[in-house]
Amino acid sequence: MTIVVGYIPSPEGEAALERAIIEARRNEARLIVVNSSKGDQLVDDRLIDAKQYHELEARLAEAGIDFWIERHSQGADAADQILHIAEAQRAELIVIGLRKRTAMGKFLMGSNAQRILLQAACPVLSLKASSDW
Repeated sequence: MTIVVGYIPSPEGEAALERAIIEARRNEARLIVVNSSKGDQLVDDRLIDAKQYHELEARLAEAGIDFWIERHSQGADAADQILHIAEAQRAELIVIGLRKRTAMGKFLMGSNAQRILLQAACPVLSLKASSDW
């Protein structure tokens, strides 16, 4: 089994990662962590830097799961990256974090979460940052 998680260093990203680790342990699954950015900003806090990458790598190794980290700094948006990787790896689950956005914010910026929920070929588990499970 393969699980794909969309990860950014934020409360929502942390909630998604923590749940994905739980699911990977429970199902003895491989976890693919996708951290991506369009690369359209000079400083992009959604993309993990080298230090954060190594901390994430150590955290996943300590969790005792099989994992891979995909980090993309340019190109397609996050939804496209997650959907593409999930399809290519035949993922059985996608885990994403949700943040509250206004209707106007969704209209102007689109919604990666909505696109993933509607277009994914496998189940999607979505969590809020304050989710207690």
